Amino acid sequence: MPHPSAAELLAWYDRSARRLGWRGQTDPYRIWVSEVMLQQTTVATVGPRYARFMARFPDVEALAAADWGELAEEWAGLGYYARARNLHAAAKAIAAGGFPADSAGWRALPGIGPYTAAAIGAIALGEPVVPLDGNVERVMSRLFAVETPLPAARPELGRLAQSFAAQLVVRERPGDFAQALFDLGATICTPKSPTCVLCPWRADCRGAALGIAATLPRKAPKAARTALHGVHFAVTDANGQLLLVRRPESGLLGGMLGLPGTPWRATPWKDEEALGHAPLPGLSWTPRPGIASHGFTHRDLSMRVLAAEVPDLPNWAERATMEQATRSLPTAMRKLLALLG
Repeated sequence: MPHPSAAELLAWYDRSARRLGWRGQTDPYRIWVSEVMLQQTTVATVGPRYARFMARFPDVEALAAADWGELAEEWAGLGYYARARNLHAAAKAIAAGGFPADSAGWRALPGIGPYTAAAIGAIALGEPVVPLDGNVERVMSRLFAVETPLPAARPELGRLAQSFAAQLVVRERPGDFAQALFDLGATICTPKSPTCVLCPWRADCRGAALGIAATLPRKAPKAARTALHGVHFAVTDANGQLLLVRRPESGLLGGMLGLPGTPWRATPWKDEEALGHAPLPGLSWTPRPGIASHGFTHRDLSMRVLAAEVPDLPNWAERATMEQATRSLPTAMRKLLALLG
């Protein structure tokens, strides 16, 4: 079969492009933030959060000048919090030295991998590079009937995607071509039940011709998930203020506010050993019924809550009302708050 025509995909994109808040612009800051937010987060979730983020941090200087607490509050609920820490570090570097001139320069910044650098390069800088995300991997594996399982197939899929840059129209419209691939994978060449009849590349798709498109890409068996357990402490004062602590910078939910508690480990905690990690000594702790469960990428976390009341929280304590905490804490911590009733 001949190499598929990029012009056909772009014609489809010109008719069918999704309307997204970060589309139709080439501001590298806005493209960068959207790409970081979209990592491991759905477009539906990112849409309103992106608009809110931009209202609060309209340019890289505003983001660089913000303290970590402000950014952590704004990022709460989006998950994968290392992204936010790297975003903050990179914003400071850009504010001090300017935006990188090409995708190679973006790769040198904290948290910027090959995909994000290529996306910024294509969309914001007009480089003839083709970013390889999950959507593009799926499209390429089906289009060229690549049966090697992921992740081993990734280098081949990257080469196939980049081969489209040999076509003049891709070099003229690299950002649109990249986004056309994203949209094709998100709306037609979907993980399950692809709508091949509507695909602009149907006639050139080797996977469709072989009747195996829906089975691609192949994937290596998933590694077993790790179970983690923790106990957390809910301390409230007479004014309804809740004691919070900031988690260590490294590890899960790094740098985020949450309820104090034990480390998360593979074996469940008994109350008597968990109390060795209580934030305040000598309190009478009441177990709250229920388990708060939360899934990370390769780990499943189960948490219990012990509650106590004090007349006043200590001066050193970070605090929030239950309403504030419900709005600003990470999702895993919000699930703990739900156990408090």
